[in-house]
Amino acid sequence: MADTTDHSSPLFETYARAPLAFERGSGVWLETRDGRRFMDFGGGIAVNCLGHAHPHLVETMKAQAEKLWHVSNLYEIPDQTRMAERLTAATFADRAFFANSGAEAVECAIKTARRYHYVNGAPERYRILTFEGAFHGRTLATIAAGGQKKYLEGYGPKVEGFDQLPFGDHDALREAAAQPDVAAILIEPIQGEGGIRSVPPMCLTGLREMCDNLGILLIYDEVQTGVGRTGKFFAYQHSGAAPDILASAKGIGGGFPLGVCLATERAASGMTPGSHGTTYGGSPLAMAIGNAVLDVVLDDGFLDHVRDMSLQLKQSLASLSDRYPDVIEAVRGEGLLIGLKAKVPNGELVAQMREEGLLAVPAGDNVVRLLPPLNVTADEVRQAMDRIEAAVAAMSAGNRRESA
Repeated sequence: MADTTDHSSPLFETYARAPLAFERGSGVWLETRDGRRFMDFGGGIAVNCLGHAHPHLVETMKAQAEKLWHVSNLYEIPDQTRMAERLTAATFADRAFFANSGAEAVECAIKTARRYHYVNGAPERYRILTFEGAFHGRTLATIAAGGQKKYLEGYGPKVEGFDQLPFGDHDALREAAAQPDVAAILIEPIQGEGGIRSVPPMCLTGLREMCDNLGILLIYDEVQTGVGRTGKFFAYQHSGAAPDILASAKGIGGGFPLGVCLATERAASGMTPGSHGTTYGGSPLAMAIGNAVLDVVLDDGFLDHVRDMSLQLKQSLASLSDRYPDVIEAVRGEGLLIGLKAKVPNGELVAQMREEGLLAVPAGDNVVRLLPPLNVTADEVRQAMDRIEAAVAAMSAGNRRESA
């Protein structure tokens, strides 16, 4: 693949960016400065859960921006309390801590788990068990939690206290979890960056039972799967196996930087004044927008719509896989977190989709992620499928031979 890095730019050269600069967006559509239009099925990597420039979010931001942006957590922030009440009412949780990103939310979850054991007389319990293929963020602690060499390389010794286990190896998990220094198990109900790999509901139920039996905490990373993305408010609700702690971000702000760590009263018992903090997290502006997202996502019928659009999209993609088995091996995922396991290089398929006017996101295990807005319409799904099919057909061996 050609090097597209702009070496004349003053920016850090940490991204190999596609040669596109977007000027405006509306719903599922993005428009470049030169007037080209694209269907956004990447969603800022599962961030823009209501698409671009959603009217309720725009009006909320305008109104709040004219009143108050930031005061810090030295003072009460009424909308923060309101959002926490709404999140705890809709989930397993009793407590919420607001942050600015998924990595911060996961860091808070890790600290909450370790602090729980510390205040309960077991400071030796600090190790966190995670799983190969996981992605938990880009801080030094969260890249250690994820354990992927490509993210760890060049940053010195790996932060201590994280053990990666093979995905789906129950014997290895049972042996590791029984060690006396284990504090928690951290898992994504569906691995996003790892290739849209789902943990079966019965396995999550088994994890819950194991944690209860061993006196350790269960943490879910729902940064990508939360806030309606899988057709439930949070993905764990498909199994009913509730965690002790949950980290979420991305869609919860609808495009505004926002993360949250949710926990039971018991799990959060160690998070006392001074034990954790944030400068920007939970600001009046962030909370106004977060509450506006909840206004839409928690409205009657919204999650039914997500499930309906998921069924339409997955059925269409399954048909496409049947007709082009040399390009698509399988369709994965839940709700509108969908992965195409490709038989051609996933980066090339993403690039071909872009040529057809549709944006998607690569993932591990040679998967292409499709992450449309949760309020995508049936007609927009049909339009997207026309573009996806054109891209897949162009990548098919038969068509490549004909064009050669």
